[in-house]
Amino acid sequence: MDNVLDLVIIGAGPAGIAAAIYASRAMMKFVLLERFLPGGEIANSYEIDNYPGIKHVSGLELTNRMVEHAESLGVEFITDEVKELDFDNEVKKVVTYATTYFTKTIIIATGATSKKLDAKGSEEFFGKGISYCATCDGAFYRDKNTAVIGGGDVAVEDAIYLSRMCNKVYLIHRRNELRAAKILQDKLFSIPNIEIIWDSVAVEVGGEDLVEYLKIENKLSKKITQLAVDGIFVAVGMNPNSQMVIGKVALAEGGWIITDEECETSVKGVFAAGDVRKKSLRQVVTGVSDGATAVYGCERYI
Repeated sequence: MDNVLDLVIIGAGPAGIAAAIYASRAMMKFVLLERFLPGGEIANSYEIDNYPGIKHVSGLELTNRMVEHAESLGVEFITDEVKELDFDNEVKKVVTYATTYFTKTIIIATGATSKKLDAKGSEEFFGKGISYCATCDGAFYRDKNTAVIGGGDVAVEDAIYLSRMCNKVYLIHRRNELRAAKILQDKLFSIPNIEIIWDSVAVEVGGEDLVEYLKIENKLSKKITQLAVDGIFVAVGMNPNSQMVIGKVALAEGGWIITDEECETSVKGVFAAGDVRKKSLRQVVTGVSDGATAVYGCERYI
């Protein structure tokens, strides 16, 4: 076939953008597909201060810098969604809503999305006080009471961010210690208007038209407590966006894509990079690293 690409990159988060930069510099014939906007989850981050060489930057600003870097190399961000993948032949097929691509290699860089709150009323009050993005919606709760559910980096960062504008912030965690980085914990513990509620889970969200209260249950005592809050921000982990490769490549428990050290999946010529991949640390820096590594693997395969 004359129209066979070297590479199709699916997803334009940090891993996908890094892959596009490296593929461009390697003079590969490729396309970069993104169904929404570039940046992935980091575009919603209020502040990133652990990316080497950049002391303090918002997620949106870092995304914009990455996009500008890629575009300066001639990378085109194609807004389209993948409908079907075919790995049966040496030349792979990527079917989107707009067209069909034939390619020698593929990089799946589709990232992960937030897990939903498992509590009565959580679906009813989504967008009416329940949010999965503090930096997106935090400003609506200035001088009000809010709750953050979770215990990892994102939950702690959200609580710190909200404390700057909210009257009171409850951080509710199901365990008796946080999973967040020590530097974030130290900052959290120093903020007077944040109250941490340990060993507790959300069981019910209620109100009239908007959220007015959150009921939590202590896992040890089984006591139910009702908190008067106007907003609830959920940060209880992620699910991989790997639905398109179910039954096509090997997956770990939870749906994370299994790869080798070159980011190659169980199918030769098909790679995974970023948060969708099974790995121990999901950060911007590891996503970027994956993108570069995956392109190197694609080059070796070709």
